[in-house]
Amino acid sequence: MAGSSDLYSPMMSDALVILGAAGIVIPVFNRFRITPVIGFILVGLLVGPFGMGRHVFDMPWLHYVTITDPDGLEIFAEFGIILLLFSIGLELSFARLWEMRRMVFGLGSLELIVIAASLTFILAAIGQSFSGAMALGLALALSSTALVLKITETTTPVGKAALAMLLFEDIALVPIIFLLGALGPHAGSGVDNLLNTLLWGTVVVGGLLIFGRYLLPPLFAQAARTKSPELFLAASLLVVIVASLATAAAGLSPIVGALVAGLLIAETEYHSEVEQITEPFKGLALGVFLITIGMSIDLAVVWENLGSILIATVAVIVLKAVVTGVMLRIMGARRGTATEAGILMSSPSETTLIVLTAAGTAQLIQPGTAQFWQIVTALGLTVTPLLAMAGKVMAKRVDGVETPHRPADDGTRPRTLIVGFGRVGHLVADMLTRHGRPYLAIDSDADLVAHGRRLGYSVAFGNAGRGDALLRLGASESAAVILTMDEPVTAQRIVRKLRLQFPDLPILARARDADHAAQLYRAGASYAVPETLESSLQLSEAALVETGVAMGPIIASVHEKRDEFREMIMERGGLAEKPSLKTAQLREAGQG
Repeated sequence: MAGSSDLYSPMMSDALVILGAAGIVIPVFNRFRITPVIGFILVGLLVGPFGMGRHVFDMPWLHYVTITDPDGLEIFAEFGIILLLFSIGLELSFARLWEMRRMVFGLGSLELIVIAASLTFILAAIGQSFSGAMALGLALALSSTALVLKITETTTPVGKAALAMLLFEDIALVPIIFLLGALGPHAGSGVDNLLNTLLWGTVVVGGLLIFGRYLLPPLFAQAARTKSPELFLAASLLVVIVASLATAAAGLSPIVGALVAGLLIAETEYHSEVEQITEPFKGLALGVFLITIGMSIDLAVVWENLGSILIATVAVIVLKAVVTGVMLRIMGARRGTATEAGILMSSPSETTLIVLTAAGTAQLIQPGTAQFWQIVTALGLTVTPLLAMAGKVMAKRVDGVETPHRPADDGTRPRTLIVGFGRVGHLVADMLTRHGRPYLAIDSDADLVAHGRRLGYSVAFGNAGRGDALLRLGASESAAVILTMDEPVTAQRIVRKLRLQFPDLPILARARDADHAAQLYRAGASYAVPETLESSLQLSEAALVETGVAMGPIIASVHEKRDEFREMIMERGGLAEKPSLKTAQLREAGQG
């Protein structure tokens, strides 16, 4: 028994509970097509100190299936939010952020100020002190970055509007906290501290932008040359953590540094690989954050104050939804977009909890008041996925049609994805360019990518065989995917995965020989080109011509031989009909 107790540690026990929860929640909720956000919050409610944790002393065995150190999870929860803001930066880039400046500083500031002012007026009217009402108004006006951006896509009209408002709220978080400190009864040089923080924050962010622009490309190029996923991951996490610590040291929020780090990496050709390789860590860390939200809900307190909590929650959600929707309509958004975005942004935020804590520390609100609104916030976060679904239904009814969830068609052709940028990939890219067809080539060789970009090719770094790299690069909207790499097993795996995800996507693949072509057809390829077959036939054709054989018999024999290979591929690939060899058809059409 002594040996087993020596192996036990609270951290290990909590880790097992969290990993077990993730292993149950994600598959079950995905099976029913429900966001796992709700599942993680419910798990936190169940295994937290106000759930089964309150019965640990009566039933000691519960110690092994409950969270024993809730405070110890806070750092992991904060890391999840940091990685989320980092991934937002990866999707944005400076060019896109500059394009959104009107939305961020126009819509974002207007939405926050109007909602905060409205809540302040209502809370002051029902008896809260003005300074306390202002603190609560600013806290409750914030919306959940962690949940909203996990639910919506930032490329849709709704997602763009939500992203703009959330970005401004994240930027405004630090000034809000300093403002509350300055309003407190024991405030000292609050304004001086705010100005000092803003000064040093500007210096630190400027330094990150300058040094990052010159240091990150060679850093990730070196990591890419090693072809080591572990080194690439280590470099990514190093950049995120250093940037977050730098802004935290300057008095800003760590999420500001994470956002800047993402923006910097988004300017390099390695952004899709970084996003893909950090995705599992972001998902798990966000799961921890959601579990901590569930752990903060005391059902006993909720039951005792059920009526007032429900009224407060509904009132906050309705007010925020209406104000946000009206602001979006004023800014020119469609009715459906304004409705859906307003409802999506209506619940309080994880940062609401931070502002409530700051308000309590500054003695602007009483501890009981802070606890009440913390429960309202946790309840609002819990119903956010349900609000998102309700918003989509309402938007459909308002518009009479389903709100579009893809970027509007700008009239450009869908691009073709070329997987592999060796000699074959170069040739395919040249032919597509000659005929005015847009493309994006990807390769996991950093030197090939750098060389191709110097020559003016549209090529990005990425490992198509890992995770959802092709999906992130736009495979779902592509005209076709062309596999040119000389890696038979990897090519088959990619073809099979693409065909399962996109049944109608044209997939063209380079094959080594007829056997490999048959395997690619079985995996789901639309068209497989055996390079040894075509090169051998062309070489044979040239040899026959040079030795004096008449052109007619040559064409007939080549056509006959090609047909034999087509039949062999059909048999070995289990195809219903012979695969078409378009090169032969084109040549015969040209001669005819």
